[in-house]
Amino acid sequence: MPMKLDSIMQQWQARIDQVLLQWLPPDTTTPTPLHKAMRYAVLNGGKRIRPLLVYAAGQTVSSHETGLDAVAAAVEMIHAYSLVHDDLPAMDNDDLRRGKPTCHKAFNEATAILAGDALQCLAFHIMARHLPTMIPAETRLEMLDILAVASGSRGMAGGQAIDLESVGKTLTIAELENMHIHKTGALIRASVKLGAMCNPQITPEQLDLLDHYAKCIGLAFQIHDDVLDEIADTNTLGKTQGADRALNKPTYPALMGLEEARQMAVDLHHEALQSLRDFDAKADVLRQIARYIIEREY
Repeated sequence: MPMKLDSIMQQWQARIDQVLLQWLPPDTTTPTPLHKAMRYAVLNGGKRIRPLLVYAAGQTVSSHETGLDAVAAAVEMIHAYSLVHDDLPAMDNDDLRRGKPTCHKAFNEATAILAGDALQCLAFHIMARHLPTMIPAETRLEMLDILAVASGSRGMAGGQAIDLESVGKTLTIAELENMHIHKTGALIRASVKLGAMCNPQITPEQLDLLDHYAKCIGLAFQIHDDVLDEIADTNTLGKTQGADRALNKPTYPALMGLEEARQMAVDLHHEALQSLRDFDAKADVLRQIARYIIEREY
């Protein structure tokens, strides 16, 4: 019988928290304000969805768990940097993140910018130095490239740029989907793909199926985020409720209605499960994460 998702999430969350503590510079190291801000941004809670996907994808194809730590830490640091920058006054101008003051509020805007910059660099340092040596050098370079593309103008940063350009505009469903495939989906897809690639025996066919799974849950994740922004309160969300609506940003509920948006997330969940049909019980955690993504309350 597969382990319940909440149990394995707690186990892997504790694991990645220890890994992050190990690789983040101590807050007593110069420059101390910068290192304090980096630790604040990474260690102030969060669901750790991307590291969980790294571990779950690795488990699906029998990657050794220890070999997944570098990838899990790297994707979480990229994610944390993106949140710090997204919250800045020049971007979403938000005061709350995970129920606490955003990094630029807890420190200052310049320190928050530098903390994000440094976290991005640290992510690539960890990937470059700590990927398992059993992975061929050519594959390790490919993995670095995958993370770089997912983080840059053809991935997450590009999606954020599209998001900022779209404020006050009416997008089509296809345009909104394209934005979120980049902004949210790119790093989720990279997490799954990189976790699977920690097994050097992974086949191209398996990678394609896992990538389609990740594409589906990445989009479902954003749709459900848009729904939560409409129906949940600030205390539950840990960030300002209705912030996207207040900024006049295009969202799925605004474009297609709340119930239709919910149904789209459910349909994507089913499509994600279909992508896992050829995998055995070792993929059950990925299956459970797909459901969690569309049922979570924050």
